[in-house]
Formats: sequence, C-alpha cells, structure tokens
Amino acid sequence: MAARDRSTRRASASHRAPTRTAAAWPEGPVRIPTGTVELVRDPDQPDGVTVLVNGVPSSYLDLARPEVLAFEYMQQMAAVVARLDDGTGPLDVVHLGAAGCALARALHALRPGSRHVAVELDTALPELVRGWFDLPRSPALRIRAGDARAQLATMPEASADVVVRDVFAGSVTPAHLVTREMAAEVVRVLRPGGLYLVNCADRPPLATARCEVATLRDAFVDVAAIAEPGVLRGRGYGNLVLAGTDRTDVLGAPALARAVRSLPAPARLLHGEELLTFAGRSPALRDPATDPGADPGTA
Repeated sequence: MAARDRSTRRASASHRAPTRTAAAWPEGPVRIPTGTVELVRDPDQPDGVTVLVNGVPSSYLDLARPEVLAFEYMQQMAAVVARLDDGTGPLDVVHLGAAGCALARALHALRPGSRHVAVELDTALPELVRGWFDLPRSPALRIRAGDARAQLATMPEASADVVVRDVFAGSVTPAHLVTREMAAEVVRVLRPGGLYLVNCADRPPLATARCEVATLRDAFVDVAAIAEPGVLRGRGYGNLVLAGTDRTDVLGAPALARAVRSLPAPARLLHGEELLTFAGRSPALRDPATDPGADPGTA
C-alpha cells in the first residue's frame, strides 16, 4: 500500500465550484484483493477527497488543483525534488506505492512532459483509481500492479531521475524494501545525479529511521533526513523523509533547509554531522541471504 501521514492536512483553501469526477464514487469501503479502499470527501473543500486504504489515509487529491499536496511528507519530498534543477524541467519518476497517485499527479502538473511509473501491490486498485480520478494517461503516468522490488528489478539501468518509496503493510514498510540490496537496486535504476526519496514512518526511539539512514549512507554519496521537530524529539508516531543522491550540491544546500522550514508545517533538515549523530551506531539493514546472522523471516 502507499504511504500514511498522521499529521493534520494543511493545504491552502479557496472557494470553487465542485469538479466532476470521471465516474460515480462508491459509498463506503470497496473490497480489493489486499483489503479495502474508500473515498472520503473533504467537508471543507468541495474538490478534496482522501483515499483510505484499509482504513488508513493514503492519498489526498484536490480535483481542481492537481499541484496541491496536502500530506506534509509529500510537501517535503516536493521541496527536495525542486532542488534538482530550476523546479520546472520534466523528470522520469518511479513511484513505489501508488494509492491515489497524488505525488505523480502533482509533479505532472508542475513539470509538464514528465513521465511517471507507479507501482501498486494491489491488482485492482490502479484501475479503480483511474476510473475515479482524472489521472494523467500513459505514457505520462503508467501504473503497474506488483511487488515494488520485483517491479523495480525489471526497470532499465539509469532510466529514472527520481525514485520514491512509499510502501506500507499496515504501519510498517516490508523488510525486503529497506535493505542495502534494495538501495543498490535503486542506485542501478537512477541516472547519475538522481534522487531517492523514502517515506519512513516510525515511533520513538526512531530505531527504524536510524537504521534506514545508516543503510542509505552505505549506498549514496549524500543523505539527509527531513521531519517535523516534534517527530525528531520523539513525541509519537510520525513520518520522516529520507533522501539519498550521488550529488553533493542538493541535500546540504541552505536553500533546501530554508524551504522545508517555510512549509505550512515547518520541518527540520538533518544533514552532515547532525545526521551522523542521529544515526549513531545503528547498523545498515541487509537481506538475510547476505547477512549470516539475520533472521530468515525478517525479509
């Protein structure tokens, strides 16, 4: 499933006439192979809808303004993507975890000519989402059903500018998607100068996030973490955006730190020594086959 964000939605409001959908929306949950999907209208925005997958908010779409990203971790991801260039050029983006394709839809609107591949484990959800929402059509947006890592392995070398991992089973990312070997597969698919973005959901003491930082540091030249200060202070379950790249001029740029501080929900960027301190002695995560001491049931 796609990602979850428990923070309050903060999107700018305006009064607009409701936008018609591509097809009539169902009332209540709809059964899909991996559980249920449900659409909940925003009582404050006539064009807003939240996609719930197994009862968890997994996407929010503003039908009148595709560029709007309401989940705070997606706003943070978009701020990093904007630092790759002047913020307007087309990109090839792989989205591991699709749900309502909110990020792909927004980047398509902000960067005309971009091409997106979204991977969703559930075989029925992609077609349902296409029927409910006015999503970009192929080749602008292609949606594949299947396991994220298996699908990534089929993609050509150096074929993407950005890879986004936003995959959850319940509140946890499947173990085979957080390892050093998974990161190596991402590196293979990324072009030189490409960017890997991870939605990591964790709770105090943030042990998972610290291990994921260590794992990305083992695979990429430069790594950063972004989160609301309360999450970093251990005030409960929350989302951290982790980023990895082979460039040295993106994640440590003062402009990026300012950009995430200026978001509707101000966030903090950890980079350099601060990130090293955050990771501490946390180990990089490995596939069981390459780690003799690993529990074979963890991946």
